[in-house]
Amino acid sequence: MGLTDPETLTGPRRALYDAIAGGPRRQQRGQVPIADEQGRLLGPFGLMLIAPEVGDAVQRLGAALRFQSGLSPRVRELAILTVAVATGCEFEWWAHEQAALAAGLDPAQLQSILDGSLPEGLTGAEREAARVCLALAHRHRLDDDEYASAERTLGPVTLAELTWLVGYYSTLALALAVFAPPSPAPSTEGQPSPSTGEQPSPSTGDQPDTSSRKPR
Repeated sequence: MGLTDPETLTGPRRALYDAIAGGPRRQQRGQVPIADEQGRLLGPFGLMLIAPEVGDAVQRLGAALRFQSGLSPRVRELAILTVAVATGCEFEWWAHEQAALAAGLDPAQLQSILDGSLPEGLTGAEREAARVCLALAHRHRLDDDEYASAERTLGPVTLAELTWLVGYYSTLALALAVFAPPSPAPSTEGQPSPSTGEQPSPSTGDQPDTSSRKPR
């Protein structure tokens, strides 16, 4: 499905475009891409225009999770990248890699997420959140022990917010897989993918280079 020229939008679709492009997400444009140079909404944002009444509810959920939840930026970006790997969503990884680095996650931690493992150097609460995200993204549930540990360490509010966050980005990944809009994300053809069981080999230098390693 192609990108939509904003000049062609009218009625509810134009109102939704303005809410996405002119709302609180404007402040994150340097980190998370919203639109291209022609003002066309990228990735899942453009897809929300298909059914604007429902799309508006979806984008408002995303805005609430990003701007109104109590999740720290590190935990939020860790969760999003975990979903990107679990769903093989290249766009979500590309769109949030820089935001994750800006939030304080380092390249080695991003490589661990890409490999499907728990990153080193997390606080106790962050590590528990990472465990929750891995379980929800891959198994779509927590067992009784996992739930008890999460509620004890994170509390019910944070656990609820994490659950909604994983569900929201899983929904976006599904929409991207169904409608396959043009993506500005660089191609990963020929790169190892976590879903194949192959592990990327570290690049030269002290830290792994995650820039060319994305989920497929």
